[in-house]
Amino acid sequence: MPEPGSSGDGGAGLRARRVVVAGSSGLIGSALVASLRADGIEVTTLVRRPARAAHEVEWLTTAAPLDPGVLDGAEAVVGLNGASIGRFPWTPSYKSTLLWSRITPTRALARALRELGTDAPRLVSASAVGYYGSAPGRRLSEHSPRGESFLADLCGEWEAAAFAAGPDAPVAVVRTAPVVHADGVLKPLLLLTRLGLGGPIGRGTQVWPWISLEDEVRGIRHVIDAGITGPVNLTGPTRATANDLGFAVAMRLNRPFLLRAPVWAMKLVLGADATEAILTADAHVVPDVLEASGFAFTHRTVEEAVAAAVPAAS
Repeated sequence: MPEPGSSGDGGAGLRARRVVVAGSSGLIGSALVASLRADGIEVTTLVRRPARAAHEVEWLTTAAPLDPGVLDGAEAVVGLNGASIGRFPWTPSYKSTLLWSRITPTRALARALRELGTDAPRLVSASAVGYYGSAPGRRLSEHSPRGESFLADLCGEWEAAAFAAGPDAPVAVVRTAPVVHADGVLKPLLLLTRLGLGGPIGRGTQVWPWISLEDEVRGIRHVIDAGITGPVNLTGPTRATANDLGFAVAMRLNRPFLLRAPVWAMKLVLGADATEAILTADAHVVPDVLEASGFAFTHRTVEEAVAAAVPAAS
């Protein structure tokens, strides 16, 4: 695995004028595509259905491998595929879906990139801060070890599939925090808070990594522009707890923040794996590589991210 924050080819940026995006229909993918196109950059999207436009390429609908020619000449390939970890419960069947939906597309991209050899563009592949598991009281940088949980193991396999694109393709894996957006981590919190049911999740003092959608997209583009390789934490720069996020939402909506959700009830309804990996995990993940490479966050606190994502109650 490359060292965190190491440089690939010196950072040619997006001057090649074309980026290939897999997973373009999701929250992050659609925002990334819009951002790239707004700057006049050509985007080819890989879609799991018949292509409907000239910029679309169908893939993964048959056993046929991805044609390496689709990636040839691009400045970067961004892999964002993956079924939502926010769907509960994580049944054995859904765990298989979580794994397949990440590993299979990443392996397909890596195989095509290997076939291009020294002509391969860089790969920016999604991962998640779940890589670190729960580590109360620790500061988790890109150099920190992998945790012990289903989600940590999934991220480990996901990243290994991406690094298999080498040795000629520069590879970065972006360990993304939950995105503070109405269609991201805020979706269930907004519903409960509007109903007056907002409150601490378990203790509420567990540290939750977070990032705004704007900074997530800017972070991915920065990784490409700066030629960064290896693991990169895409997470906000200021420590926040579950209570900080929940209270910021309640204040924004002018609703109470009182009703505590007990851990036993969450495990009963959502399952132990999902509860421990997402809701009660305590992980102070820090964006060392981003900040050391000169990235400036638009939203430096979780309160700023919530204010940007949630209209204030009138």
